[in-house]
Amino acid sequence: MKTIISILLTVLVFSCTSPTVTSVTLEQDVNVLASDSLQGRRTGTPFEQMAADYIAQRFSDMGIEPKGTDEYFQTFSFTPNNDPHGEVIFDSTATKASVTGTNVIGYINNDASKTVIVGAHYDHLGMGGEGSLYKEGDAIHNGADDNASGVAVMLKLADSLKTTPTNANYLFIAFSGEELGLLGSNYFVKNPTIDLALVSYMLNMDMVGRLNEERTLAVYGVGTSPIFKQTLFANNKDLKIIENESGIGPSDHTSFYLIDLPVLHFFTGQHEDYHKPGDDSQKLNYDGMRDITDYIFAIISDLDSQDKLAFVKTKNESEEVPRFKVGLGVVPDYLFDGEGMRIDGVSEDRPGQKAGLQKGDIVKKIGDSTVVDMMSYMRALSSFEEGQSTTVIFEREGKEIEATIKF
Repeated sequence: MKTIISILLTVLVFSCTSPTVTSVTLEQDVNVLASDSLQGRRTGTPFEQMAADYIAQRFSDMGIEPKGTDEYFQTFSFTPNNDPHGEVIFDSTATKASVTGTNVIGYINNDASKTVIVGAHYDHLGMGGEGSLYKEGDAIHNGADDNASGVAVMLKLADSLKTTPTNANYLFIAFSGEELGLLGSNYFVKNPTIDLALVSYMLNMDMVGRLNEERTLAVYGVGTSPIFKQTLFANNKDLKIIENESGIGPSDHTSFYLIDLPVLHFFTGQHEDYHKPGDDSQKLNYDGMRDITDYIFAIISDLDSQDKLAFVKTKNESEEVPRFKVGLGVVPDYLFDGEGMRIDGVSEDRPGQKAGLQKGDIVKKIGDSTVVDMMSYMRALSSFEEGQSTTVIFEREGKEIEATIKF
């Protein structure tokens, strides 16, 4: 099967008349990784392995050295845990009950004293099931934004850095098992294929394919090294940067932050197709992806003259999130930096949709609680139980509207 899929993928992106690589674009990488033929790249499936083969081939054709435990590959086996809060147990030997994931790892060795890690996860949800927000049966979840977009940007950065004289080595990792709980990155930091003491910082791209009209890019982990903030803004031309200090978040950079490495995570925001079959390649903003790639490359170049970066622990904002038993059934716009909570999507047959809330509405008040940001929105929800009703005040096209919400 590997031979057949390698031939198919080669036809998609390489010249038919020359054995050398033509210029592979962001679009071409995404189109391959998010194609129906890869069936959503679920961890442990043959389709994820086909995607791994493709990424390894891309590394090889760029002249990126293998740095896995078996050429470009680092496999890990684990027993799925039905408890989302329980610890994942990695198996030393695969059994019938275990699942095997595969990290894909490439390396540029510049004989430098420091190394920069650039990562993105390539697994997704397969045909749906656990983690999917699609409730109408099995369907291919191609995950073009989540996270073929991040892998495509990583590959473009690898291509650029291969021909750029720098003072650092570069390790590129396409992680498996992210959707199941950051498994691939967790395994790598416990079983590294390089000396982690030499790593200066880690960059993570997860969902960077839908830069909006306001050109808003969220960057997490800004507080994990003192130099990050000035570097981010010194190299920004026309992006609207939303900063988040914390090194903890729901993506693979967290695994590296937890071993005391500075991290940055780049993210263009959630959308109505998140974890649904509609996350397809034709919906991505490829011009925006190119701009983000250039921006990250400029950050890497600016940091090149620095020694190993200092690490700073940040407040774990997830520990402060209030618990709540009810919800509006809406997708918040995490890139919104105005007052209130702007809605980026509305789920069918949920309290918000029944009350008339729409995408673009800005929630200003729930019951007696004023909503000024995401934290106050969650605090407001935490005071209600299922079956209760209250009022919600929201702004639409400059006008305030009041409606009744029943949870």
